[in-house]
Amino acid sequence: MTHLYLIAQIAGRWVAIDSDQVESVVDIGEVTAVPRASEHVRGLAALRSRVVTVVDTHAALGLPSAETEGRRAVITQIEGHHYALLVDALEDVAPFELLPLAGGISLERAWRHVGRGLVERDGEPVLAIDLTALVPGHSAAAA
Repeated sequence: MTHLYLIAQIAGRWVAIDSDQVESVVDIGEVTAVPRASEHVRGLAALRSRVVTVVDTHAALGLPSAETEGRRAVITQIEGHHYALLVDALEDVAPFELLPLAGGISLERAWRHVGRGLVERDGEPVLAIDLTALVPGHSAAAA
């Protein structure tokens, strides 16, 4: 079955995000640090008269934080709370069929817990991810 996916780049890898998990795509302004927050949490930002938690997706994957200050973000809502997940780049939304992760495909440790399957874009496999797994205190199983 075909479904819409947002194509984004995180930590140099193109990924597909189910459009059902995407509330909007925004440019994040000033981020205020939160003392003693998880290393995944870059801070809080004001967005359209509400506060969102800004998640450093690189740190959430256990990778070094991005060299540059990411300002593009995917907004998602989990259990009534809004999160801005920083991405390196964004492309377009397009219809794809979600394919299972094949037994022969080996994901790096950083990507194992977020992978949901694959979509094929221009003949190349693109990892479909679950945004919930990138948010501290949540997991794909809990969603």
